[in-house]
Amino acid sequence: MIALSNESLSPLLDGQRLMAILRGFGVDRSVELAQQAWSLGIDCVELPIQSNRDIDALCAVVAAGASLGKSVGAGTIVSLEHVRQAHNAGAAFTVSPGYDPAIVRASFDAGLPPLPGVATASEMQAALASGLTWLKAFPASVLGPTWFTTMAGPFPQAKFVATGGMDASNAEIFLASGVRTVAVGSALGDPDQLKLLAAIAHA
Repeated sequence: MIALSNESLSPLLDGQRLMAILRGFGVDRSVELAQQAWSLGIDCVELPIQSNRDIDALCAVVAAGASLGKSVGAGTIVSLEHVRQAHNAGAAFTVSPGYDPAIVRASFDAGLPPLPGVATASEMQAALASGLTWLKAFPASVLGPTWFTTMAGPFPQAKFVATGGMDASNAEIFLASGVRTVAVGSALGDPDQLKLLAAIAHA
């Protein structure tokens, strides 16, 4: 396989302690939560697309972000059709729960740097060997913080986005374990967590 690089994600993710995942909120609520995330200093926003309603929401958030200079990614990309939908909606990057070389290739062909998911050393080795350095660790809460410190030994070049079960109560623990970015979802809709998330984003 020809080596590919998703280092073009670095300007978006470097220094971004949090990423917002807006799953299944519909158009209006997704735009509202995206604007809320941006106001908190969470510049990186991802919308998983699993229905036509999600695609409509992605298009709306992409449009809202464009006026503010914000890039929006498309998540739960598990098929080539999803890559096409993400590209047509104006997404800036793709995010997948697992590592699929065909989806990685299709994403690059569409001009969308991919952020594939990994959960094992074998998946990491394959992704890194293909040239990818930004990786989504999923499900992060199940893997646990020590997984990241352990994986840093054989794979020091990996840059992790921790996804799955993340919120204001555990984000700092994962960041202290070497995670570059923690992706939070439902926590954004919890008023009790918003101030805590804002403090984490700006720490």
